[in-house]
Amino acid sequence: MKHALALVAVVLTACGSTPPPPDWQMNARGSAERATEAWLSGDARIEAVEFQRARGEVARTGQPVLVARLELARCATRVASLVFEPCTGFAALAADAGPAEAAYARYLAGEATAADAALLPAAHRGMVAAQGADLKGIEDPLSRLIAAGVLLQRKAATPAVVAQAVETASQRGWRRPLLAWLNIQLREAQAAGAGEDVARIQRRIDLVAPK
Repeated sequence: MKHALALVAVVLTACGSTPPPPDWQMNARGSAERATEAWLSGDARIEAVEFQRARGEVARTGQPVLVARLELARCATRVASLVFEPCTGFAALAADAGPAEAAYARYLAGEATAADAALLPAAHRGMVAAQGADLKGIEDPLSRLIAAGVLLQRKAATPAVVAQAVETASQRGWRRPLLAWLNIQLREAQAAGAGEDVARIQRRIDLVAPK
C-alpha cells in the first residue's frame, strides 16, 4: 500500500489457477489512477470524469467502505496539493466505514491522535506526532506530498519539508502541487527578506503556471 490509491488497488495479473480479478476492480483502479494523475497535473475536468467512473465501478459492489476508501484517496490528493477542505465524499459514508478509514480521515484533516497511528498506512504512522519530520524515508512520491500537506496543516512543516515537497512535485511533473508548494516557499522567502530567493522562486512559478 504505497499511497492512498492503494486502498482500492488490486493485483491485476492472474496466474495458475488463481481466478482473474473482477472487471470492476480493474476498471476502478485504472480510472482512479487516471483521476489522480489528472488532478496532480492540473486537469480538474478529466479528474472529475475519471473519478466518477471509478466511483461507479466501486459502487457496483454495494460496499460503502470501499467507496469511502476511494473518497479518501481523492481527498488525499487535495491535501498533497494544499487544497484543505472538508472531505465531504467520505463524510457521507463515514457511518459505514471502519476505524482505519476514520483514522485516515482525521489524519488528512491534521487531527489524527496517537491512537490513530497504528491504523494508518505504514508511511504515515510516524507523521502523527512529528514536528518538521524528514520525509526522505517515505519512498512513494504521493505519500510524501500527503505527509507534507498534513504537516503544513498542523503548522509543523519546516522549510526543509517544503523544499522536499517542491522537489518531489517537480520530479514527477505534478504542476498543481508544485505551484502550491512553490507559493509556500515564496512566502517564506518574502518573510525572510531573501530578495534573490524570492526572484528565483517567482521565475519557477512563472515557468510552471499555465499560460
